[in-house]
Amino acid sequence: MNTPEDIYPDFPEWPESWHGIDEDIPYGEDLLAAMRPFVMHLISRGLKKKTIRKHMGYLWLLGGEIIRSVSMDDEYDVPPVENLQRNVDEEGGPYCRHLDSEDDMRSYDATCRKLHKFLNL
Repeated sequence: MNTPEDIYPDFPEWPESWHGIDEDIPYGEDLLAAMRPFVMHLISRGLKKKTIRKHMGYLWLLGGEIIRSVSMDDEYDVPPVENLQRNVDEEGGPYCRHLDSEDDMRSYDATCRKLHKFLNL
């Protein structure tokens, strides 16, 4: 287990899954590039594959919410790394409409807090 693709083989295709319009794809690719170092950090810490997979699932949801917001507000001029930093903080991440339970929301926010901490080292 050395790369994000070892855990989620479709990791490089996430931008395709996030997109609503064509402009979303290159933006999503840059967003994915901004997320990759965090996933590599999780791998380097020796976490179990199941744990990293769970965090990556929440990153996929986060990416989808960011792309949705960028597309709706026409914020393609905001660099993806900056947008990622704006969307996660010490409390968690943006509202995710795909989560049905409080437990899932807490886990999603925990991943976002870890990402925030990593981005602000």
